Amino acid sequence: MRVVLAEDSVLLREGLVRLVEETGAQVCAAVGDGESLLTAVAEHVPDLVITDVRMPPSHRDEGLRAALQIRSAFPSVAVLVLSQYVELSYATELLAGSSAGAGVGYLLKDRVARFEDFAAAMERVAGGEAVIDPDVVSQLLANRGTADPTSTLSPRETEVLGLMAQGRSNAAISRALVVGAGAVEKHISSIFLKLGLHQTAGDHRRVLAVLQYLQYLQGRQN
Repeated sequence: MRVVLAEDSVLLREGLVRLVEETGAQVCAAVGDGESLLTAVAEHVPDLVITDVRMPPSHRDEGLRAALQIRSAFPSVAVLVLSQYVELSYATELLAGSSAGAGVGYLLKDRVARFEDFAAAMERVAGGEAVIDPDVVSQLLANRGTADPTSTLSPRETEVLGLMAQGRSNAAISRALVVGAGAVEKHISSIFLKLGLHQTAGDHRRVLAVLQYLQYLQGRQN
C-alpha cells in the first residue's frame, strides 16, 4: 500500500510515518499543509491519503478541503481523515463526496494510538470501505429521536445500519449480532430498499445509507 500523509505538527507527522510503516505500507510523502498534500498526491497518486483536518494557514479545515479535492480529482484514491474532536459535519461532508470503489474514513486522533484499530482502518479504507469512528456515532446516539428517515427500518435493521455507520464489515456485524452472514446480507438489502437506494453504476449504496443515518443524527444534534 502506497500512502501520502499530511500533518502540520512535525512530531505527530514523524509518529504517523512510523505507524504507517509498521503496518507494512510505504510512505511516499509526508507533508505539513493542504497545498503540499495536493502536490504530493498529484505526483505519487497513492493508494491511500491520510490527512489531519486542521492545517495551515488558518488551522481550520484546510485538510478536509484538500481531501475533498483529492476525492474529486483522483476518485480511485482512498482518503482517511483524522480529527482531534467529534465533528459530524466533517464526516458527512466527506461521505457526501464519496464514489463507488474509493474508500473513505473519518477517525478521531485518539484511535491512532490504538495500533490495531488504526491499521485495520487503513486496510478497510484502502479496500474501498467507509470507516467512521465509533465515538462519532455513539456520542450522537444519545440525542436520537423517533421521526427520522430510517423510521421504516425494523429494530434489527437499525442496529445493522448503526454498525455499518461504525465502519463494521458484514463479517464484523455478523459477529456482533450473533447472526449468520446470510441474515446480515438480507438486512442490508432491506435497508437499501427501504431507504430507496437502488443499485446504479455510480452510487456506493453502503456509503449513502450511512450518510443518511449521520445526516439524521446531525439534525438531532442541532
